[in-house]
Amino acid sequence: MNHKVRWGVLGVAGIAVKQVIPAMQQGAWSEITAIASQDTEKARRAAQTLGIPKAYGSYEELLADEEIEVIYNPLPNHLHVPWTIKAAEAGKHVLCEKPIALNAGEARALLAVRDRAGVKIQEAFMVRTHPQWLRVRALINSGRIGELRSVTGFFSYFNRDAQNIRNQPEIGGGALMDIGCYPITISRFIFGAEPRRVLGLSERDPELGTDRITSAMLDFANGQSTFTCSTQLALYQRMQLFGTRGRIDVEIPFNAPPDRPTQIFIDDGSDLFGGGLEVEEFPVCNQYTIQGDFFSQAIRERTAQPIPLEDAVSNMAVIDQVFRSTETGQWENL
Repeated sequence: MNHKVRWGVLGVAGIAVKQVIPAMQQGAWSEITAIASQDTEKARRAAQTLGIPKAYGSYEELLADEEIEVIYNPLPNHLHVPWTIKAAEAGKHVLCEKPIALNAGEARALLAVRDRAGVKIQEAFMVRTHPQWLRVRALINSGRIGELRSVTGFFSYFNRDAQNIRNQPEIGGGALMDIGCYPITISRFIFGAEPRRVLGLSERDPELGTDRITSAMLDFANGQSTFTCSTQLALYQRMQLFGTRGRIDVEIPFNAPPDRPTQIFIDDGSDLFGGGLEVEEFPVCNQYTIQGDFFSQAIRERTAQPIPLEDAVSNMAVIDQVFRSTETGQWENL
């Protein structure tokens, strides 16, 4: 008997076709059975290229396929909630790309749908199940760097293409929604808590209307997190975690490469020249393969999913309040 979970994919988004689907096809628990597009030809081409057995010319047809157990939803941000709801109502589990909604109110609506339909819904923060982040959390929980007091991050790339969905404010584009959500989820994950209040500062692109640079401060009961994210700066990403007796530096925290090892640096702070530096290397792995397999396994074995839907709602609530703070210029409480 085939224990693999049968997946259907909504749309032919670049991230799905180039990264997530090929990665999931390597999985021990996941099988991509069908792909849909509003354009039959596009669906057929993608299915052919990727060796997917079925192609559908509408999302509705895919949801009506009784063979499909779980849906991967990589549609543009404003379509995350409506199609996740439709999929859940069709009795399918859903792995939905981040950010799961346009705001926390929308995200909360998914809780009721999940409970009513009896399905699992998860936000696709692949970083949260990558071995490097599981190890960082374990190191911090073990007291390796003393008490964690500060987390700081940076995430940027350059893209001013007005046609790109990430540059369209009305459908959830901009730096905070696209990439700022990562330092937020990681800070909450590593502190194991929700921030009490947040402060945000944004600069908007005069033509596109999206936030092109956003910085934020998150105030946790036992520490602070700060980050800057940008859609119009040189490509870079880094996360650093500071404790009372050391620090951890995560070299490629978010887009961990699937074709080479990743590294974290643990420094005991004995000098400023790296004299107390230790490097931990993680073998080559694909975080999209791991993400898909963990979710598939939770479905097949009826166990808890790696990231609860409640976590996605909480992350969205932080994003909402950072946006609000950029408007009010005040600290906003959670």
